[in-house]
Amino acid sequence: MDSDTLQVFQSELTCSICMNCFLDPVTIDCGHSFCRPCLSLCWEEGQTPRSCPESLNLMGILQDKLVKRMRSLWKLREEMQISLNQEANKTQSFENYVALRKVMITVLYQRIPLLLHEDEKLHLEALEREGKEICQQLKESVLRMTQQGESLKEVYRELTAMCHKPDTELLQSLGRVPSCRTESAQLLLPQPVVPELSVWPIPGLIDWLRRFQAYTVLYNERVTHHLPVFEDLRCLLAGPDGPGIDYTPPRSKYFLAWGAESFTSGQHYWEVDVAGCCNWAIGLCNDSWARESDMALDSKGIFLLLCIKKNSQYNLFTSFPLLPQYVKKPLGQVGMFLDYDGGILSFF
Repeated sequence: MDSDTLQVFQSELTCSICMNCFLDPVTIDCGHSFCRPCLSLCWEEGQTPRSCPESLNLMGILQDKLVKRMRSLWKLREEMQISLNQEANKTQSFENYVALRKVMITVLYQRIPLLLHEDEKLHLEALEREGKEICQQLKESVLRMTQQGESLKEVYRELTAMCHKPDTELLQSLGRVPSCRTESAQLLLPQPVVPELSVWPIPGLIDWLRRFQAYTVLYNERVTHHLPVFEDLRCLLAGPDGPGIDYTPPRSKYFLAWGAESFTSGQHYWEVDVAGCCNWAIGLCNDSWARESDMALDSKGIFLLLCIKKNSQYNLFTSFPLLPQYVKKPLGQVGMFLDYDGGILSFF
C-alpha cells in the first residue's frame, strides 16, 4: 500500500476531535463520524443547536472563500463600470471632435489661397471615413463592456444565492465556488479603444507658414515649483525630461521656459522640438496671466497644447478650455501659427 493510500485510509479511521482512532464510532446526519464520547462531550459544552464540529470548521472555510470572491468580484465590477462610463463619454467626445475638426479643415483651406480645393475634398472624405470606423469601434467597445458587466453581475448573484443556502447544501458546494469564472472574467476585461485620427498631409501648408517664420529664443530656466494643472489629468512635467528630475506627484519638478519675444500684432510661425519628451506643454499666454502669482494652467489667458503620458498611453489636450485632441503624439517638431489680429493660435 503506497503512502498516499495509507494516509487516506488512516484519515477515514481518525476522529477529527481527538485525532485518534475511532472509539465507539457514531455517524451523524451530515455524514461525518466521531468517537461517541468525543461528540457527547463536545455537545455538552453548550452548542445550541447541536452542530457537527467538522462541518462548522468547513463552514468557516467556505464562508471566508465566498466573502473573498465576492469582494474581488465587486471591485472588478466597479472597475468595469468606471471603464464603461469613460468609454461612453469618449464616444460622444470623439464624435464632437470629428465634427469640429471638419469645420477647422474647411476654415484652413479657405484662409490659405495656395491650398487646392481638391485636396480639401479628399481630406474631408478621409476624415469622415476614418471617423466612422473609430466611432464604430468605440460603440462595439461599449457593448462588450456592458455585456461583461452583466456577466460579472450574474456571477455575483450566484455567490449571493450560495450564501443563503442551508448549511448542508452549502457544504456540498465546497470546492465549487465559481472562482474560475471570476478569474477568467478578470483576464478577459475588454480593453478601451484608443481613438487616434491619422495626420493628413496638406501639400504646400508648411511652406506657406514659414513665410511668417519668427525666430525666438527660450530662456532655459529650471523651476522647482508646484502649479495646479488639471485635477482630472495626470501631474504634468512641462518641458524636456531632464536627468535627475524627481517626478513624484503632487510636488513635481519641471522645466518652464519663457520666450524672449512678445507679439502685439501680425502673423507669426515658429517650431518647437519635442522629440524625446514624455510630458510637455507648449503655447502662449497673455500679459495678465503671466502676472498672476499662481500661474494656473487651467485658467483663462493661456493657450496650450499639452501631451501627458498615463501608463503607456500618450494623451493630447488643448486649453483653454480643456479639450482632448484625438491625434497621434508628435514625434519631432510642433509648429505654432499665431494670427494675432484674427485671435487664432493653431498647432501643426
